[in-house]
Amino acid sequence: MNHYFMKHRLLFICIIIGFQSLLAQNITAKLIDKTTKVPIPFATIKTGEYSGVVSNEEGYFTINPKSLENTNILISFMGYGSKTLTIADIKNLNYIIELEPAINQLDEVYLSNKKPNIDSIIARVKRHAPKNYNTDLRQYDIFRRVANYMDFENLNFEIDKASQVKKQQLDKVNTDLRALTNAIMTSNTVQFVDFKGTLYTQAKDSTKLIVSKATQLLDHSKDFSIDNVQERAKNIMLRYLDTTKTYKVKTGLFKIEDSLSFEEMNKEQKKPKKDEFETNQLKGATKGLLRFTKFYDNSFLMNVLNPRLYEYTIDDITIYNQQLTYVISYQPRKGKAKYSGKLYVTDGDYAITKVTYSYFENRHGSKVNLKFLLGVKYEENLSSGLVLFQKQSDSTYQPKYINHESGSYFYVSRDLTLIQNSKDRFKLSTDFTIEGSNRTKEELLITATKATTLNDYNNIKQQKKTPYQTLTKFDNTIWGSDETLEPLQEMKAFGSE
Repeated sequence: MNHYFMKHRLLFICIIIGFQSLLAQNITAKLIDKTTKVPIPFATIKTGEYSGVVSNEEGYFTINPKSLENTNILISFMGYGSKTLTIADIKNLNYIIELEPAINQLDEVYLSNKKPNIDSIIARVKRHAPKNYNTDLRQYDIFRRVANYMDFENLNFEIDKASQVKKQQLDKVNTDLRALTNAIMTSNTVQFVDFKGTLYTQAKDSTKLIVSKATQLLDHSKDFSIDNVQERAKNIMLRYLDTTKTYKVKTGLFKIEDSLSFEEMNKEQKKPKKDEFETNQLKGATKGLLRFTKFYDNSFLMNVLNPRLYEYTIDDITIYNQQLTYVISYQPRKGKAKYSGKLYVTDGDYAITKVTYSYFENRHGSKVNLKFLLGVKYEENLSSGLVLFQKQSDSTYQPKYINHESGSYFYVSRDLTLIQNSKDRFKLSTDFTIEGSNRTKEELLITATKATTLNDYNNIKQQKKTPYQTLTKFDNTIWGSDETLEPLQEMKAFGSE
């Protein structure tokens, strides 16, 4: 009997130890200002000479202690003194790490009576760019996170015309449409997509992506993309029609479908759908982020470095990573320039190590206003972010982290009419109006980078589809010990309600 209990007790202890070991795979710590106790976002946490993570907007970061037990971890952020810690140090600090504002001791390192010439600095940055930023034939290990938000301000698709429909039946359609409207207007529509993989670059626009793992965090009951809203409204209208007939669908000046069948639609909806992304779409969006780090004709950075488009001011000269660094503000000189922000430029090799940007005053991106002609209005009204670069062993500067937020206003108002394909020409019409805004936040963390060869690049076979795991609730174990971005509290709370 004692042997039986001893055996099971040992088993229980082993299970507990194993569970604790699983929980100990990662540790999460927070960076704060020593004086103000305010979180420090986007600080670099180097776990190796060319590897590491970045703190999120709330100052948190996550690392794997097992592989770093006897490793020095370097934490640095512009304007603060760097800090070197071990895993044991972080634990002893109770996972709260305070950084001290750096004392500016420029007199010791910058002995010159001559004020730096801003035009000369900008010219040298452009001249040194080809040497500092070679991104051809590279292999980037990446983690990418995308959060999509949708906010509806106005929504209406109540039926105002219907031939050969009883009033009671019409009331039922409008009741269901109003219920859909209320659900949409009171929802908090958000979707998170994460994936980890390797991006291979050959030249400016030649890239391949291999995804090792992808997830989507989504509440399907609150999936109110514009396409989804139109689909749901159309389904409600079709419930009250003769399902044995087919229908034309017209919206405004355009005919959408010649033969819309309720029966066929039901069959289509019952087909099992695979949880897959188009790999080319993931690659295209990732490549779009990397364009903020490129130096080619008319690229974002080359435009920012064009003195005919922008004017510059030296805000500060400081020390960052043992390098003298100029902090330079820029804003539009001419109307077609859109952005304002800051450039952080090293004095030694005139490399940009950090850049921030956002639309200046009333500037915006693409804009279409055909509200009175076609019932359509669209304006890109948000574009902001930052890019961090890290120096590599070959002395080039490669992107380490990109944070980009974009948003737009949209308005669509037009008639939506279903016309029966029969001699009766039954019609069901509604004034369809959607107005609101959408916002997308993208983050790209590059955990490692190395040079590759053209032969290696040609041998990479990119898959057409990328399977993903659908989650309805945040799961902090999904990425195991991988180096990723620590989620914000908003994402951690997703699904918990």
